[in-house]
Amino acid sequence: MSELHRITFDPQICSGRPTIRGLRIRVKDILELLASGASQEEILEDYPMLEAQDIVAALEYAARQSDHTVLRVA
Repeated sequence: MSELHRITFDPQICSGRPTIRGLRIRVKDILELLASGASQEEILEDYPMLEAQDIVAALEYAARQSDHTVLRVA
């Protein structure tokens, strides 16, 4: 099941950047923590307001954003 419903956009929160449930924790922040080697457990410990499904949502959002249209040159 998709967890994308956890990703929110609000112009009043983080200038409209994608956040987790409006908590002022940007999707980018979670992705950067994971990329730097932090484990899911470490992130959840450091950000107790987050849930495991929030990390899944951030990864799902990133995966969908990385897909793009393939242009073919004629």
